[in-house]
Amino acid sequence: MTTIIDLFEQNVNKYGSNPLLWEKKTDNYESTNYKETLDKVRLLAAGLLNLKIKKGERIALLSEGRNYWVISELAILYTGAVNVPLSIKLEAATELKFRLEHSGTRMIFVSGGQAKKIKQIKDNLPDLELVIYLDPQEAYEQDEICIDEVFKLGENFSKTNHKDIEDAIQNVKPNDLANISYTSGTTADPKGIMLTHRNYTANVEQACSLMDIPEHYKTLLILPLDHSFAHTAGIYSFIAYGASIAFVQSGKSGMDTLKNIPINIKEIKPNILLSVPALAINFKKNIEKGIQEKGPKIEKLFKTALNMAYSYNKDGFNKGKGLHVVKKPLLKLFDKILFTKIRAGFGGELDFFIGGGALLDIEIQKFFYAIGMPMFQGYGLSEAAPIISSNSKTKHKLGSSGFLVKNLELKIIDEKGNQLPVGEKGEIIVKGENVMIGYWKNEKATQETIKDGWLYTGDMGYMDKDGFLYVLGRFKSLLIANDGEKYSPESIEETLVQHSKYIDQCMLYNNQNAYTVGLIVPNKEALRKYLAENNTDFETEKGQELALKKIQSEIDEYKKGGKFEGMFTERWLPAAVAMLGEPFTEENKMINSTLKMVRGKITEYYKIRIEYMYQPDGKDILNHQNRNIVSKF
Repeated sequence: MTTIIDLFEQNVNKYGSNPLLWEKKTDNYESTNYKETLDKVRLLAAGLLNLKIKKGERIALLSEGRNYWVISELAILYTGAVNVPLSIKLEAATELKFRLEHSGTRMIFVSGGQAKKIKQIKDNLPDLELVIYLDPQEAYEQDEICIDEVFKLGENFSKTNHKDIEDAIQNVKPNDLANISYTSGTTADPKGIMLTHRNYTANVEQACSLMDIPEHYKTLLILPLDHSFAHTAGIYSFIAYGASIAFVQSGKSGMDTLKNIPINIKEIKPNILLSVPALAINFKKNIEKGIQEKGPKIEKLFKTALNMAYSYNKDGFNKGKGLHVVKKPLLKLFDKILFTKIRAGFGGELDFFIGGGALLDIEIQKFFYAIGMPMFQGYGLSEAAPIISSNSKTKHKLGSSGFLVKNLELKIIDEKGNQLPVGEKGEIIVKGENVMIGYWKNEKATQETIKDGWLYTGDMGYMDKDGFLYVLGRFKSLLIANDGEKYSPESIEETLVQHSKYIDQCMLYNNQNAYTVGLIVPNKEALRKYLAENNTDFETEKGQELALKKIQSEIDEYKKGGKFEGMFTERWLPAAVAMLGEPFTEENKMINSTLKMVRGKITEYYKIRIEYMYQPDGKDILNHQNRNIVSKF
């Protein structure tokens, strides 16, 4: 039984001079080693104790990824207080206010980029006493202070209160709360997941049972740090191995920060990257775009190389078997002239990605595996701190969610709670030291989710005969036909987006209806280019018809007679589609902070469009509603 403090201190003793944190404030990345980080953590913790913070009190953290994110969280934990990590994408007046009020947060660390949000709501938060800014402000109100001042308070406190600091650290126990991590709240008020020190350290031990990270390895954290996946897999697992963590350079806006990612990847040369499907799709599209720009000859060569790699690699664990071994010399040549150049765009030292957050399309997995930067699918949820399973370099099967971590029990159960045999689909439930102790101030939700120590994930899946877990999707997002049969739409949606340059986003719907319908956000630029090649545009009837028929033809590829016939059961493919003029975004709340679609919100917003698709006129893609939408493109 250990705390996060034990985990950190043990590894400072082992790897004191190793770089831990890399940050780029101006022109170059600069590192802070393990020992220097510990000194800052202890000083900041002393400052918080000087400010009379007590064990169990909540301190929130609202910032982009940076050194101070990790140092602040550790300092909070060293005092025995609880960190409430918050997404920078939260809206101030409702989402942030709810979390800060609900958690009873007493102090908050805030970056300069998020200062405006807190200034807007702080006077309306009865428990909030102090705002600590990570960046200097022009002026400070009575309840505001700069982190530099807290460090000074720590210096003063350390001179005369050394015993109080040591007592505070010694009083932190493994079962004490470390974080209250809020869910995205897509269906109701967000729930505060209570994770203890031991939940985290147990999950780090479990994660380390899947793979080794050499101490010289670096990662660039491109996922927000409040994201539990980045938190455990990116921060604490790297600390456990003495490895180092770099942060994306913050821009003046979110878009500026995104533009820094490819630049920072080349500078840091990461060995491992954590990704989510939305990022993976963007990476793949950028690679393909770069190849297209090199001309048709290179594009043809690239496709030949990919197809050969696909046939050689199979599902990863069975690659190069039998007669496929003869392809190895040619694949080495393709790797030398093509794939190494692509990998250079990712710094040239990337060993693999770990994909989490949602299901990762099998075609994306095969693509990155082929070019020598495997993207291994993992599975977890915040309530499990979050890692449950993952593929790794030594043990993987593409398409699966990997092998279970050690010291975790998992069962697949039916609706009555009976355990199902290997290969049968049901709800995934898990039991282990990484499972949360419950939801903050929400006993009802806790009892619904944890029963007899088992965490009911709400995810559908099955185990195969080789011990690999397959996750099929959320029960809440299942399509239900009029005969009661259920199906997860996620793989169809991802495949449609993945294989068509004309479809940017897609959500399927079927709630006990005669057929499935789809809401589609088309790629306007790709369609515009297609129409221009056919000497027309969106303003003409001919252009509108051509654009709509193009979208329909992309869907028909999965139906009888199509290129991908048989990939999916035809009844789950959309028999009618509605074109949307606006994408699903975080701004319109149709995508949450982990880039997943908020199905309930989308369904409610497009309720009338969905109803129309179940009318005879609405089933025809050339209906007046679709024509009207595309005419505005």
